[in-house]
Amino acid sequence: MSNKVSGQLHRLIKSLSKSEKRYFSIYASRHTAGETNNYLKLFEGIDKQTEYDEEAILKQFRKEAFVNKFSIAKARLYDTILDSLDAFHSNSSIDAQLKKDLHCAEILYKKTLYDQCAKILLSAKKTATRFERHSSLLEISLWEKRLIETENYAGKTDEMIINILKEDSLTSEKIKNFNEYWNIKSRFFMILNKQGKVRNDSELAKFKKIIDNTLLKGEEKALSRETKYLFYHIYSAYYFGIGDYEKSYSNLVKNVALIETNPDIFREEPNIYFSVLTNTIYVGSQLKKFDEVFASLKKLRSTWQELESSKNEDLEVKLFSTAMSIELNIYLMTAEFEKAIELAPKIEDKLNKYPGKFSKLRIASFCLNVAAAYFGAEKYTAALKWTNKLLNDVSIDESMDLHCYAQILSLIIHIELKHDDFVPHAFKSTYRYLSSRNRVYKFENVFLDFVGKILKTKNREEQTKYYKELKAALLPLEKDPFEKTVFENFDFISWVDSKIRKTSFREIVEEKVSR
Repeated sequence: MSNKVSGQLHRLIKSLSKSEKRYFSIYASRHTAGETNNYLKLFEGIDKQTEYDEEAILKQFRKEAFVNKFSIAKARLYDTILDSLDAFHSNSSIDAQLKKDLHCAEILYKKTLYDQCAKILLSAKKTATRFERHSSLLEISLWEKRLIETENYAGKTDEMIINILKEDSLTSEKIKNFNEYWNIKSRFFMILNKQGKVRNDSELAKFKKIIDNTLLKGEEKALSRETKYLFYHIYSAYYFGIGDYEKSYSNLVKNVALIETNPDIFREEPNIYFSVLTNTIYVGSQLKKFDEVFASLKKLRSTWQELESSKNEDLEVKLFSTAMSIELNIYLMTAEFEKAIELAPKIEDKLNKYPGKFSKLRIASFCLNVAAAYFGAEKYTAALKWTNKLLNDVSIDESMDLHCYAQILSLIIHIELKHDDFVPHAFKSTYRYLSSRNRVYKFENVFLDFVGKILKTKNREEQTKYYKELKAALLPLEKDPFEKTVFENFDFISWVDSKIRKTSFREIVEEKVSR
């Protein structure tokens, strides 16, 4: 077994729950004959290691015979763990149960116990139909056909055979339908994840080219509940991407209702419900539907508790990411900057605990939001540290909008810190960066034009005049569907207001909240 696979063995062992580890010990003692002690020793030795260290393992077990064929021992241990997990989880999901039923049907068929085979297939068919497991339905149909042939079509009519074809065709159509929707969704999300929200007509055209697919003309074309979920999912993301939050929210709410009224279909993937709720909360908060937001938050906390028992490393990262993003966003919108700052050590802790597990985009978003929180609390040096973390340490694609926002926020922080000698340099750097992008928009041009003006004067009254001009230029952009996404990442208008009115940024944001 290669070093790479050795690392995989360590990761597999460390991913096991306490119950799975106990079951492995029992399983190994029953199924591995004289090798049981070897498996358990090696298993326990690797499990005690935080990071996999093969030299330490070889040294620890140097007197054991299995060390002489260590690659084979590791490979067999890996396979035995998978076998034990297969047995442990044999009834843990609908798919696992159907797989077991189909295997039992095959065994009964080969033993010529055809009546028992038919009975188990009928039960499996009811389950697969109820839970929309269409691929399993095709497998069940295949075994039913074999039974019909074995019994020489006894008791069957031409109409019954035709109905079997109709059922198979409908099942195949549902599978094809789901795959088509999944393909549309994936193409759309690839663009959305890479470029961010729409900010010009050409990007809008890319979105519309996908969304104009005939399948998306009406939800009645979605042939299953899972596919209908994709329909709402695509439209909620589409409207989010083009800045129409009301329609995005409407589709998110429809998806929440779909999932809640069809718990059988979605209960084995609670992270879907968690994600939809998370998006509903974010968009709802942007629309200031706070009563609905807090109702959704209550559901989210309940879902989090339900997921605790099945939590693995990847799920823990996802749950943490979404929960932290929601909290940060709400605290920033309500001017509770200290509460947002309290989350910073937790975020750093998790980033250090799970290196490589968080996407670069997620890390960049954390950095920008935490920087905004420190800015709101007038802790500008700390705010600068977090913007620099994004700009220097996070290898996010520089074409991404978050990188742009961090550049501009960094420039604003230098202005607040009165780094008069450094601001011109920061301005030139930001100007060069923004000019090199393929996505420079009205906001960036307006802001850079403003900074260029205030750098040329020390006169307070003249500077105030430029701030007023900036506000007048920003207000229409806040309502422009191509530009308003900028203001979700930092409240630039409140900052400008604070300079005009000679008061704190926090006070302006608090006034907005109380309106």
